[in-house]
Amino acid sequence: MNIRPLILVFILSFFKPLESICGDPAAITQEELVRRTQELFDAVVPGNKEPWQKYFADDCIFADEKGRNFNKTQLVADITPLPKGYSGTIKIVKPKSVIHGDTAILSYDLDETETIFGQKLTARYHVTDTWLRRNGVWQIASSQAMRYYEDPAVARIDTKKFADFNGTYELAPGQIRRVFSEGENLYVERNEKREQLLPEGSEIFFRKGVEGRILFRYADSGKVDALIDRRNNEDVVWRRVN
Repeated sequence: MNIRPLILVFILSFFKPLESICGDPAAITQEELVRRTQELFDAVVPGNKEPWQKYFADDCIFADEKGRNFNKTQLVADITPLPKGYSGTIKIVKPKSVIHGDTAILSYDLDETETIFGQKLTARYHVTDTWLRRNGVWQIASSQAMRYYEDPAVARIDTKKFADFNGTYELAPGQIRRVFSEGENLYVERNEKREQLLPEGSEIFFRKGVEGRILFRYADSGKVDALIDRRNNEDVVWRRVN
């Protein structure tokens, strides 16, 4: 009787419960994903390419907050030290993950602080990375970043200019916007919804939490003849009717 097969069955049956108890030794946790990702962003300021070479797959797709798409070669080449006089940090916050088998998705915010010759700037981003395990190695196959919108600083302007902007503006028949001032504040109203116009410059305004700008156009006569609703550098023109 050949007992070798019986011994093999015994060995496999012995180690199988251990595997179920210990779990997949090549699995990854959210904590490890965050650690590796923080390592990537710690490498940005000094321009250390090594983590980016290590953690991104050769066939990765990387889309940044500016709408640029990189392959791995382009991505790694883009990692260069900050210029002289620049410094900063990038920290991961609010991470969330979904990990299943050979796929892990990590979604998180980035808080960036940058100092340019003593002046401090901040920015916030949201990033989603897809990690794949191939041949026992976890790497990022896809990364998508976007930047949170932030309102600009409110400028100081002569509020007497608001009188130039007060009036009714029409986009199409029945589509009306009214601009009016109350005290030192300027407002725009449409369909009984009022929004304050905050000055970014003498003739350019923004609404709190709304991406885009409101501009007032002066005609050759020196009077305002249109309200321009500028969205992503494209203009919707509302013509002044009174």
